[in-house]
Amino acid sequence: MNIVIGHTSHSGIKRDHNEDTYGIDLQTGLFLVADGMGGHDHGEIASALARDHILKAVKSGTSVKQAILEANQEIISSSLEKPGDLPMGTTIVLMRVHNKDFECAWVGDSRIYCLRDDNLKSLSSDHSYVQELVDQDLITAEQARSHPHRNVVTQALGVTDNSEISVSENKGKIKANDKFLICSDGLTEEVDDPTIERIMRKPLEPKEICDQLLIKALENGGSDNITAVVLEFKQ
Repeated sequence: MNIVIGHTSHSGIKRDHNEDTYGIDLQTGLFLVADGMGGHDHGEIASALARDHILKAVKSGTSVKQAILEANQEIISSSLEKPGDLPMGTTIVLMRVHNKDFECAWVGDSRIYCLRDDNLKSLSSDHSYVQELVDQDLITAEQARSHPHRNVVTQALGVTDNSEISVSENKGKIKANDKFLICSDGLTEEVDDPTIERIMRKPLEPKEICDQLLIKALENGGSDNITAVVLEFKQ
């Protein structure tokens, strides 16, 4: 199968700089999005450190999970050398493709979705306070979207020691015509899953899908940085 790729990143309407970043390495089949933590110092540095270390480590043969743990330690070490009252941090979500297999890994609330047979499915589950409430049936997923603590993450690189960090993983098989979306929470904060599904169903190229998702997020407020990578697997 051939992979067609689209990607975009935008600071949003209410932020003056972009702490999101993304990385693509076709040689290793690795695609990632990192969202530097806006409430912490040097979020853009943390996301870049995560991106660069993971891309390099996976290329050298390191497993995805180990690369994430190493990136976490590098950010923690770098944070100790920089001024500021709070450590810098970042979320990470990635997908690695090998032939017809894929593996996903994430820390934080950036997400990955798969559109298969016109049905959208989330492959990740947020490491966040509101997701824990949803999992305990204390609130609904719809209530989580407007919860006052919806932006509180419970795991992130740079702020959680390797002995306590939780790297979540998922894997599966790729089918022809599958579309995958890897994105920061700046997109999912403004665009709900039914709207994401509707846009991804359109007979558009991945870059056009990214652009439409970005436009919708900006129309709905654009309160955070917005990053999206879309992959389509064609026969």
